[in-house]
Amino acid sequence: MTTMIRSLTSDSGQPKKHHAVTRAALLVVFWIVAAVLVAIVHQTIDASSPVISVILKVGAIVVIAAAFGRLAASEGTLNYALFVGTTWVLLDIATEISMTVRSGHQWFALIGSPANGGLRCVLLIAWIIAPALFVRRRE
Repeated sequence: MTTMIRSLTSDSGQPKKHHAVTRAALLVVFWIVAAVLVAIVHQTIDASSPVISVILKVGAIVVIAAAFGRLAASEGTLNYALFVGTTWVLLDIATEISMTVRSGHQWFALIGSPANGGLRCVLLIAWIIAPALFVRRRE
C-alpha cells in the first residue's frame, strides 16, 4: 500500500503531474482506442443504420474520453480538455486523409461522410467536447 501511495504522490505529498511527453503519449493512446472502436462500429453498423451508428460512435468516444479524464488527465483543466478534443479531431482528419490516399478511395469512418452533414457535425462536436465533459477543475 505504501508503494502505491508513494507512486501516486510526489515527495511533498502532492499528486504527481504527468510529464509533457507522457501526456502526449497518453493523449494519442486513448485516441487510438477511440478511433479503433469508432472504425469497428462504422464497419459493422453504418451501412444498415447511419443514425444508430453515430449514436454508438458518440458513446464510444464519450466512454474513452471518460477513461482518459479519469486515468490520464485527472488534474486537467477545461482548456487542456478542449485541447485534447481538438487534437483528437486533427488526428481524425489526418488519419482519414492518409487512409484515402493509401486506399485510393474516400474513407470517412472517423468523422463521417460529407453526404450526411448533420451526422458528421454530431461526430465532430463529440470528438471535441467529450474530453471536456469529465473535467474536474474549471480553471
